[in-house]
Amino acid sequence: MNILYRKNDKGIRVNRQITASQVRLIDAGGAVVGIRSIYEAVSMARAAGLDLVEISPMANPPVCKVMDFSKYLYDKDKQDKENRKKQKVGVLKEIRLNPRIATNDLQTKTRHIADFLKDRNKVRVTVVFRGRENQHRHLGEAILNAVAEQLAEVGAPEGKPQMLGNRMSIMLSPVSGKSQPKKQDAAQTPPVPENTSADGNK
Repeated sequence: MNILYRKNDKGIRVNRQITASQVRLIDAGGAVVGIRSIYEAVSMARAAGLDLVEISPMANPPVCKVMDFSKYLYDKDKQDKENRKKQKVGVLKEIRLNPRIATNDLQTKTRHIADFLKDRNKVRVTVVFRGRENQHRHLGEAILNAVAEQLAEVGAPEGKPQMLGNRMSIMLSPVSGKSQPKKQDAAQTPPVPENTSADGNK
């Protein structure tokens, strides 16, 4: 049912809210009708049981289209939500670990990584080696592989752990599908690989 005066919170002028005396009219099928008086354009929309919507207010004359305004708002809101969701994808987070990290600390870090992934962020998990820790890089690789395996339901590794300088990293990307309940993360945190080195210096 066509309504001559329809309020909306999008700042879009509809029907008799349009102030221009003439508009460039597009019909419901997308065909350009041409320049018409606002009275004629609104009458055409009303005859079709639709609305006259101002889609290009800065044009001279403004461009208006005959359409179902309620459906237009619904589709616009849906598209805006999709755009906001896409904007979040690709944000990169980084979590740094020590090769001799304690089990409780690793549990906390793992929960943080899972939360980032569930929020559709990429996460770079990095083990930083200092001093003599560089002699036991296998510990860092074991931690990274264990974390990636633990978080397989929410994050997919982009390749294997890579070494750059004194840092070993692995990139995790959010997986498609429904997120898993966060409460499961802490219960299944991977064990910290045992440091077999006699060196106690960090």
